[in-house]
Formats: sequence, C-alpha cells, structure tokens
Amino acid sequence: MNGGKRSTNGRIRMNVLQNKYTKEIKDVLAKYPEDQKRAAVMPLLYIAQRGQGFVSKHDMQDIAELCEITSTDVASIVGFYTLYHEKPEGKIRIQVCNDLPCALRGADEFLEALCDSLDIGVGETTPDGLVTIEAVMCLAACDRAPMFQAQTGKGIHYHEHQTAESALQVIDEYRAREEKK
Repeated sequence: MNGGKRSTNGRIRMNVLQNKYTKEIKDVLAKYPEDQKRAAVMPLLYIAQRGQGFVSKHDMQDIAELCEITSTDVASIVGFYTLYHEKPEGKIRIQVCNDLPCALRGADEFLEALCDSLDIGVGETTPDGLVTIEAVMCLAACDRAPMFQAQTGKGIHYHEHQTAESALQVIDEYRAREEKK
C-alpha cells in the first residue's frame, strides 16, 4: 500500500484514510484476493464513516484508490445503502420505513407526525444538530409498522409498533445519552 497518488495537477495526494487506519485497512484488504479488492469497499466505508459519521468525498477517493475502482463506483454504493451517509447530519439518525406495506399500516402518517413534533421535514436535522429524520424503503418489518431504525454511535436499533409519542420518548432517551457525552 502506498501512501499517496499523483493527482491531475501533479501534486501527491496522500491517502488520509489509509494513514489514519493503517492496520484496520491492511486487515480488511488481507481478507480478499489481490484481484478482488473491490469486495472490500463496504468494510472500508464502515471504517471511514465510523470516525466522523459520514463518508467524505476524500474518503471515497481513498477507498477507490485502495480497491482499484473509480470513486464513482464507491459513491454509487454510498448512495444506494441507507447505512452510509455522504454528509454530516444528526448524531441520531431516525430512518422510517414508508414503502407500500408500511404505508398501509400508517407509516406515512407516523412519519409526518414525528416530523411535525420535531418541527423539521423529512431529510432534515433538528436545530440542535442531534436528530435527522429520513424516509427509507424496506427495513424488513412490514408486519410491525409503523417502525423505524435508529442509527447512533452505539449501533442500529429497531423500534416497532410505534406512535409519534412513543418514538419521541425513544428519541428523548437517545438525546439524553448524547448530551451526557
């Protein structure tokens, strides 16, 4: 693994991600055959996002370089999966499933009531910067909708059979934990 690559302007651009997480990246890449480095994209995205809560454009470039693919390929993976994020948002990410089966069980009304209660719209973050609400497709709990998954620094947690009131209680608990940090 080299630490830098010559950019289009002739300067050496250091692979910051590689320099910061040298051992972890080496361990991840060691799990894949040399001609299958692209298979390491998702674990490398996880490493990049863990540090700052999102995957920056520079991180995507670094991962593309490590996996010998284009940064467009990496960005398409980030854009496809709801667990990867391209920009900083709330430390608590609430993702409400609102595909058709969940919508039939009240997910759209739940999402609207939740956003109204937090005084934000779908895809927005609360003024304190702690909570982002998103609509996503299929969290595999249609029979337990309305439901949401909460992504925090402690992992992903599913909350099923929700009302706006019960969801707000959960969010308040997450907020309290964040404020103690």
